[in-house]
Amino acid sequence: MNDEETGIHCRLDELLEERGMTLTRLSEIVGVSIVNLSVLKNDRARAIRFSTLVAICDALDCEVGELLVRG
Repeated sequence: MNDEETGIHCRLDELLEERGMTLTRLSEIVGVSIVNLSVLKNDRARAIRFSTLVAICDALDCEVGELLVRG
């Protein structure tokens, strides 16, 4: 599924760029593989654990609504 099918878009790329952080560094902080973060970032994720969402949002100092948006 992608954002066209679900209506959900992950703004991970934009948030990483705004914060000057790499996907590799986020992976180290959050404890999620780069592959799994890439799946999320490319709108191919079909599910995400709340604990992972919280960890990503903590690392990026953002709210869930800034990371995942409709449309």
